[in-house]
Amino acid sequence: MKEIPKNRISKAIGCLVWLALLLSFNWPAIAQGQEPEIREGYNTPIPGSIMTPDTVETKHLGTLKFTDGRPTKKTADKLYDHLAYLRAIEIFLNWMPACSIEAMRMGHVNSGITKPNQVAITEQLMDSNPLFLTGNTDTVYASTILDLERDGPTVVEIPPKCGPGTVNDAFFRFVVDMGAPGPDRGKGGKYLILPPNYKGLPIKFPDNNSTVPVRAGDATENFYVVQSPSYINWLILRGFLVDGKPDAAIKMFKEGLKIYPLQKAANPPTMEFFNLSKAVLNTIHANNDMFFDELNHVIQKEPIGLVDPELRGLAAAIGIEKGKPFEPDARMRAILKDAAAVGNAIARSITFNVRNSEAYLYDDSQWKVGFIGGDYRWLKDGGTGGRNQDARTAFFYFATVNTPAMVKKIVGAGSQYAWTDRDGDGRYLEGDKNYKLNIPADAPAKDFWSVVVYDPQTRSQLQTGQPFPSRNNQKDKFVENADGSVDLFFGPIAPKGKENNWIQTVPGKGWFAILRLYGPLEPWFDKTWRPGEIELVD
Repeated sequence: MKEIPKNRISKAIGCLVWLALLLSFNWPAIAQGQEPEIREGYNTPIPGSIMTPDTVETKHLGTLKFTDGRPTKKTADKLYDHLAYLRAIEIFLNWMPACSIEAMRMGHVNSGITKPNQVAITEQLMDSNPLFLTGNTDTVYASTILDLERDGPTVVEIPPKCGPGTVNDAFFRFVVDMGAPGPDRGKGGKYLILPPNYKGLPIKFPDNNSTVPVRAGDATENFYVVQSPSYINWLILRGFLVDGKPDAAIKMFKEGLKIYPLQKAANPPTMEFFNLSKAVLNTIHANNDMFFDELNHVIQKEPIGLVDPELRGLAAAIGIEKGKPFEPDARMRAILKDAAAVGNAIARSITFNVRNSEAYLYDDSQWKVGFIGGDYRWLKDGGTGGRNQDARTAFFYFATVNTPAMVKKIVGAGSQYAWTDRDGDGRYLEGDKNYKLNIPADAPAKDFWSVVVYDPQTRSQLQTGQPFPSRNNQKDKFVENADGSVDLFFGPIAPKGKENNWIQTVPGKGWFAILRLYGPLEPWFDKTWRPGEIELVD
């Protein structure tokens, strides 16, 4: 076959490109074989899709006015206010993890815990007095805040037999696990947490599961070494009950837990423990415009590299920028107040009126997972789908502690969770009604299982006549059914003879429940075992 000259091919391609451009205008005049209309003031045809009319009607902002594409002052003022409002809502939703850690820090500070060797401990377990996002009633908590900017590299010595422990950074991101799901695997060990951009020690560590020799005081010791992206970090440890009592866990922490700056390794400060059982304190971020003041403290404290420029620029757009005062004028403060109210309303809708089918643990069930999408970073499809920001918001609006150990399949270690705010027919759970939940026999939990009830307003334990609004298979002597299953009852008054199976609720208040399994076993993961639905019994 005769070869076509290259210049003819180029001309043909050029004609096709021009034809495609002309057709893209999609003018009726062309279809009718007429010349395209040239607008007044132009020399060539201009597609309407790139033009702005002098009057634009919108659903949310009403009428917008322009003169030859230029906004009037009234329209521009309206749009600038709206832009600040939109950005402030996005800040509320996407900076929530950071403000949650900041509120946690302030809760510790207000309890007198300001140094790494000062630790909050729940000696009589966590009851419903503290405002603490979905805290449990079933383990002994040991909690403190690390300030790596002030103290530099910080050592955390974990005693043997410690339950799940985690360090989260100032954006509530995972840094390292400790205890049972950590690299020490419950045998205890020494961890060294390095500040961001730290260059003071010639430490090379391959991964979080390998120890590294480090000079500590007068000796060289092996540490699990990790580096945090932030200065402020939250350390939270759990100790298991023994025979339903906290004594062994309290002894373990008070005798074995040590936290100190590496520079003081030769003579570590004495540990101080503050009992937070029955304490009245708040560790929850604000849902009003105070949220932005909390965020300002985070941005002023933390290094530039805490988050990417996009997220940092979002905050700067409303006046929150590192090294500069945050002084919103009356106009901006009013916008922030409104945006926080709407941001909070959106967060509540995302959390309590879930539309994402991935949130549900089973088909035709109201039980939901905490980590929607099964990723502690909330990455969709391994990251190709970006980050599921709504799933992240839903988690941090009602929960704390971010670790892969709460997502991964770790049979016999770690923990797994399911929660519900509705009965089996999809209705919100109400405190003046009576409900029943069946927990089938042989619940797949090596350590224990429990059900705790929470307040949808505070997302903390529901405050009732019971100090612990929960039931736990280690602590409580249940009345069992003939098949070995257990019926739990919820309502204002205990059913006769079922007091040990009853969790009190409050008339006029809603509630939601979390099922916890510590040391989850295979039937949980393969779903051959599943809890019943919460059923209305009135």
